Amino acid sequence: MANEADQGGPEKIDVRYVANLARLYLDDSEVETFQGQLEGIVEHVKQIGELDLAGIEPTSHARPVQNVLREDVVRAGLGHELVMDNAPKEKNGQFAVPQIIE
Repeated sequence: MANEADQGGPEKIDVRYVANLARLYLDDSEVETFQGQLEGIVEHVKQIGELDLAGIEPTSHARPVQNVLREDVVRAGLGHELVMDNAPKEKNGQFAVPQIIE
């Protein structure tokens, strides 16, 4: 089934239907506001579709993205005695915590 957009006519988004899918309640003034905004967005997308983009690589970001990573270096961890010095309670060389399940 072809819609108006397939025939070159204006595309209309049913704002009430979309709001219902999102479980949003919109009053009449909100529907009118969002209807205009959505139609404007669709118009901008159509304008982008009319551009000659041959030879332009698709990108996911406007600027190059680069992770700043450091080299993995093996280092000695804290000693057991030093760690246990910070324990409020210790039992058999381990942290002792209050029982929460009876």
